[in-house]
Amino acid sequence: MVYTLYIGNKRYSSWSMRPWVLLKALGISFDEKLHLFSSDLPKQRREFLTFSPSGKVPLLVDSETGAVVFDSLAIAEYIAEEFPAAWPKDKLARAFARSAAAEMHSSFSAVRNECSMNVALRIELGTPSEALQRDIDRLAELFTEGITKFGGPWLAGKEFSVADAFYAPIASRFKTFGVQLPGAAGEYIDRLYEHPAVQAWVEGGIVEPTLERLEEDSIRGRKVLKNLGE
Repeated sequence: MVYTLYIGNKRYSSWSMRPWVLLKALGISFDEKLHLFSSDLPKQRREFLTFSPSGKVPLLVDSETGAVVFDSLAIAEYIAEEFPAAWPKDKLARAFARSAAAEMHSSFSAVRNECSMNVALRIELGTPSEALQRDIDRLAELFTEGITKFGGPWLAGKEFSVADAFYAPIASRFKTFGVQLPGAAGEYIDRLYEHPAVQAWVEGGIVEPTLERLEEDSIRGRKVLKNLGE
């Protein structure tokens, strides 16, 4: 099989990061097609529609089957059909991992809205809003539950899974904004951030060109403590 993964900027695209990290972590070969976001959104959409039915990234193409798979969770499930190690073997761990991945896919809107993805910056968050604090507390609860129940070091046991790939952007966001989680949850976030696949993505994003509208969206008038790209 030959996979081609279409992605957006490593600096900004949390959705693209998930399947990219999953493929890298599992040692699955693929061709990467990077399509940088634009300041002209209608132009960006027209360009993305030339390869993606949704006009969005990520998108996986399997040249052997002809499958065109859009949406990060659908891509993860497609990969798992050929590589079952993408999910835990144990039924209970697999159920937890699927639940955790689905929750990330559909929830945590305050984290998405207030802590925009930017792998290259370190930003002073300030006092979190009530909504953001609820999301942070829920993430700490979820990570603690997974590590406690399945023994770690990953969210649903000994092996890296889809669930971990789905929370890789959270690890990056928390590093960007200095969010600290207590105990086992904090240790998990640190471990996830240091995973070689996550670090490879971050390193790629640091050297990418910046896009003013997305830089402003991540900073929002807050103090930039460090720019890793300088």
